[in-house]
Amino acid sequence: MNEAQAQLAPVLDAGGPQLARLLRSTEARLTEVAAGHGTLLAAHAGGTLSAGGKRLRPMLVFLCADGEAGELVPAGVAVELLHMATLVHDDVLDRAELRRGRPTVFARGGRAAATATGDLLFSRAFAELASTGSAEAVRALSAASSALARGELMQRADAWSAEVSPERYLERCRLKTASLFEASCRLGALSGGKPELADALGRFGERVGLAFQMLDDVLDVSGPAERTGKPRGADLLDGTVTLPLILARALDPELGELDLRSVVSGPAQAAAVCDRIALTGALGEARRQALTHVAEAKAVLGAMELPEPRRGALDLVADSVVERYA
Repeated sequence: MNEAQAQLAPVLDAGGPQLARLLRSTEARLTEVAAGHGTLLAAHAGGTLSAGGKRLRPMLVFLCADGEAGELVPAGVAVELLHMATLVHDDVLDRAELRRGRPTVFARGGRAAATATGDLLFSRAFAELASTGSAEAVRALSAASSALARGELMQRADAWSAEVSPERYLERCRLKTASLFEASCRLGALSGGKPELADALGRFGERVGLAFQMLDDVLDVSGPAERTGKPRGADLLDGTVTLPLILARALDPELGELDLRSVVSGPAQAAAVCDRIALTGALGEARRQALTHVAEAKAVLGAMELPEPRRGALDLVADSVVERYA
């Protein structure tokens, strides 16, 4: 069990045997999907799916459901496939060599292989969900997929920009990350017998997803690389403007005037800028803002009528986001 998975151990304990069974079934189906489209794609897709993911999004599907209905595993598989597809495509766009400390598909097979692998994972996500016959579930995943694409386009448009506002950053987080958290919770309610809770559970997922991304951006600055599986300041290296940088630029006039494109030419320069961001106190403020979203997620959960152990397990999911970046 890796560090990220270990931090979800309390959630697994709270979810009990039912959650464990659903996750095992999901893992088995993911392996089948990865192996079912030729040797080369199987190697790339299988390597991607076995690279130490937490399976947090399928976990949300299962915890937001009522019982253990047959449609839950396809929904869990679908959200994980969509998530992995976005990671593979992100690595192509960023020309990333490492993901979770392991060589990316882009690094191992090149742009064409990585693009094809991501495309395969995207297509199989919708095939899995379509097998349930739920048009509403497919619409929920489609909305998340469209949001992910819009968020990526926004991120590319904002690359290296000194004009990105905190509000625009937050919208990008909502599109690129929180939308799939929201869809995971919504799919759990839709596929698991509680459609009347889909909107409220979706709001819970969105808040958790926002905090998850914001704290991930803090960790990119604070490191260390052995914990993140990528170089410290990886966002700076590809021009991604995150909240710590936005806040630090407002606090440090010299940093605000700095043309990062001309300064950040490698890991050493990125780490130096990270040190400068940390000195402004921006990381503490970014963490504080992220924790407000965790509190909002818990408030949404507290207002709902959910039985135990589902409520307790979902509460622990929100806590695990904080623990991951403590």
